[in-house]
Amino acid sequence: MNHWGNVLKEKLDTRTARVCIVGMGYVGLSLAVELAKSGLTVRGIDLDLERVSLLNRGESYLVDVAADTLAPLVAAGTLSATTSFEDAGSADAIVICVPTPLRKSKEPDISFILSAVENLLPRLRQGQLMVLESTTFPGTTEEVVQPRIESLGRVIGDDYFLAFSPERVDPGNKRFTTANIPKVVGGVTPACTDLAASLYRHVTSSVFRASSPRVAETAKLLENTFRSVNIALANELAFACRKIGVDPWEVIDAAATKPFGFMPFYPGPGIGGHCIPVDPLYLSWKIRLTGYEAQFIALADQINRNMPEHVVTLVSDALNDRGKAIRGSSVLVMGVTYKPDVNDIRESPSLEIIEMLSHKGARVSYADPFTPQLAVEGGKLTAVTPTGDVLAAADCVLILTNHSSFDYATIAERASLVVDTRNALKAFRGSRKTIVTL
Repeated sequence: MNHWGNVLKEKLDTRTARVCIVGMGYVGLSLAVELAKSGLTVRGIDLDLERVSLLNRGESYLVDVAADTLAPLVAAGTLSATTSFEDAGSADAIVICVPTPLRKSKEPDISFILSAVENLLPRLRQGQLMVLESTTFPGTTEEVVQPRIESLGRVIGDDYFLAFSPERVDPGNKRFTTANIPKVVGGVTPACTDLAASLYRHVTSSVFRASSPRVAETAKLLENTFRSVNIALANELAFACRKIGVDPWEVIDAAATKPFGFMPFYPGPGIGGHCIPVDPLYLSWKIRLTGYEAQFIALADQINRNMPEHVVTLVSDALNDRGKAIRGSSVLVMGVTYKPDVNDIRESPSLEIIEMLSHKGARVSYADPFTPQLAVEGGKLTAVTPTGDVLAAADCVLILTNHSSFDYATIAERASLVVDTRNALKAFRGSRKTIVTL
């Protein structure tokens, strides 16, 4: 390793390096906390003024980051945030953790990455490490980010260092967190990989060195494509089991007793969050540029995206069986976040289901302890408290997110009709004829 690499490695190893993280959402804040806990000084950059203000007061805006963990780091001066990119010039390592959504055409939208890089370019200096964590298509690091840095006269692997390390945050997961999930790093050069590994060793003891950024980028997409395809299989199983009169949940539980060769995935109302609905399409888009169509990915996406419509059909059929039309019926939606016990509604299938129900004339209300208000077409909905009387007053209770705080015994007892897309009422189904599942 050359002079600039040795200087940076010593700073990283002695915890005297300053780290700048661009994007302080689920990924960025979780990473910032772990790096600050290790003794590094971390400065976050985010354009959301409210988010920056909360962080600088030591107040967490994420379920996964406790205020009593965040506040001492802020008080000690090891973690702070700003809306300005000026501090990036004094950082030794810069980590980019910005969103990478899909366009309406289902093509990758890396505009947030490009904006971050363009804002950083005037502040870059020799001897820095830049790591891209934002999920993106293979080739982004070397084909998009690297040329922009080299346009300044920097030589990657010599006086500037560049790597990709995919984020692996799983919001709401108490067992696997940023601190114990292995990191994958792929540098443009071996020196870049070494320095990125040195940075992430302050977060986790397990670092896998990929041979290139492209391998690391593709590995991330494979992780969530694997999940998307298997969820699609479980969703298709639910369709098939309904046709043959078999309980898909029991089928999966039975198959899961096999100690090898099987991993249980479960059906649901659709896919949500920033990863599973998006990442496989980043991979299929890149593959399509070569002239090959990733048919398996496309089929899984189609099955998963058909689930909200299937759920609405279940609600309509269940009401019809009881002599009620969906138009004019009251539907109480239980849970609107994309997964249990998180305050994240990105890509949540609940949003599409609520919209479809409303368009069909249903009177929709919702309960969710993590989302007090919800923007819908034509205005806003305010969350209700699902008391026994509220449950009993609904023509249909629709469970879309199985939050742990919901009283499922009361739901089973008081609701006149339940459509349960999460098998949350498994314990009550034998004694209740009013519970409909996928």
